[in-house]
Amino acid sequence: MSYSIKSIVSCYDCAVEKSQYYFVPAFLLFLRIWIAEVFFFSGWVKVQDWGSTLFLFELEYQVPLLPWQLAAYLGTAAELILPIFIVFGLLTRPMAAILFIFNIIAVISYPVLWEKGFYDHQLWGLMILILVVWGPGPFSIDNWLKRRILSQ
Repeated sequence: MSYSIKSIVSCYDCAVEKSQYYFVPAFLLFLRIWIAEVFFFSGWVKVQDWGSTLFLFELEYQVPLLPWQLAAYLGTAAELILPIFIVFGLLTRPMAAILFIFNIIAVISYPVLWEKGFYDHQLWGLMILILVVWGPGPFSIDNWLKRRILSQ
């Protein structure tokens, strides 16, 4: 009986190991694309109607410690630049960490999110945190650079 349990555990471990070999890299790439799309298009919308963006930062958003004009420029730049780094997997961990903090500031700065969009920001925060902890995975410029540097 113990032999059959050992073989079942062994088969299970083998299946998990093989699935992680294929699943985890695809999952990390999926997370990078999803997060990049969400934040990049949010920044793109802000650029498309800059007057509304300035209005929102002046009267709606309550960004702590920054003048609303600076917050508008920095927030929009973060939403446009950080996702590019993340989708390509370049400096992924530091860029994701900055985006994680940005996401927290977005929730703090816009009280309406607590009613309608808080769940989305929680989900995005968790996805970003996974990238901070696990990194971008093998399908990334970070991984390519690491392999290139270590092979020299």
